[in-house]
Amino acid sequence: MIKFLDLQKINLVYQEQFHEKMKLVLDKGWFILGDEVKTFETNFANYCGTKYCIGVGNGLDALVLIFKGYIQLGKLQKGDEVIVPANTYIASILAILQADLVPILVEPRLDTYNINPNLIADKITSKTKAILAVHLYGQLAEMQAINAIANQYNLIVVEDAAQAHGSVSVVPSAVEGQLKAGNLSDAAAFSFYPGKNLGALGDAGAITTNDDALAKVINALRNYGSEKKYHNEFIGINSRLDELQAAFLNVKLSHLDADNQKRRNIAKRYLTEITNSKINLPYWDFSSNHVFHLFVIRTENRAALQEYLWQNDIETMIHYPIPTHQQKAFADWNALSFPITEQIHVEVLSLPISPVMKTEEVDFIIDVINKY
Repeated sequence: MIKFLDLQKINLVYQEQFHEKMKLVLDKGWFILGDEVKTFETNFANYCGTKYCIGVGNGLDALVLIFKGYIQLGKLQKGDEVIVPANTYIASILAILQADLVPILVEPRLDTYNINPNLIADKITSKTKAILAVHLYGQLAEMQAINAIANQYNLIVVEDAAQAHGSVSVVPSAVEGQLKAGNLSDAAAFSFYPGKNLGALGDAGAITTNDDALAKVINALRNYGSEKKYHNEFIGINSRLDELQAAFLNVKLSHLDADNQKRRNIAKRYLTEITNSKINLPYWDFSSNHVFHLFVIRTENRAALQEYLWQNDIETMIHYPIPTHQQKAFADWNALSFPITEQIHVEVLSLPISPVMKTEEVDFIIDVINKY
């Protein structure tokens, strides 16, 4: 069986270094906001090209803390509207709601699965104060267009970069030039969930920003609203990057670009060698704007294809089977209609892609799909 994602194999190469880091942390006896967290925050900020990185408990908390930070600074108020793609993972929506803001859903492009910038302006009202740009499946949203809209309407732009560690903007003449995910907006949220391109061995997340005031507030908000122990300036939460997870991430970060390139190489083979007319392949311009956290195809009869691949020892996943507006948790939205989003959620299927896949496994997957 070709696993969809073999985390044991991915992490096996780091096993010796992980053991060394575990011993180091144990010997120091400092387990919360210690040297490993500080080192990772410095390393990841440098990697993304930002002034600040603040380590937090997970990707959802990272988004929530960004919005709550802006509320604390008076740049957002409870009840403000935030533009967000309708087909994103539910965490993007939950973060907006948990900050007492209002999500406004906008359809994506069918070819890239990212928010369609041409549809954003029609959804902007006097209450709209921010755009949450999601780099879904690892491909950068169209940040040049999104930032232009934000500048026109004086909106905050936040990146949900939970799946896009290392994606690079390559738009010629764009203001952002060659900047990476995490440095294409006012603030960005990352997840280091184990299955991510840069994955911890448990939950972990981070925020990147160049905003001095926002970084200062979030640093306190993640730690009970306290900058100094027992002195609480804000109503904060407990969401701190774990010292041990930071240590593991410090080991893996230097390998991220190489691992991302391995993913791109597999994706290029899928895109050029899968020729079955029943399969709709995603759009990619073959630049470094995509790190292929997921390789997502579409087909009209997904269940039949998934069963066929399973019978041929190929494990696949569905990201995601039910759009947010059709979830039971959002009963008030169930009558809403987002045809492109609904089509995507009915048709998408994620193929195996990872830096530890063997050439013969990729060969086999391509061959089996072309015979479908």
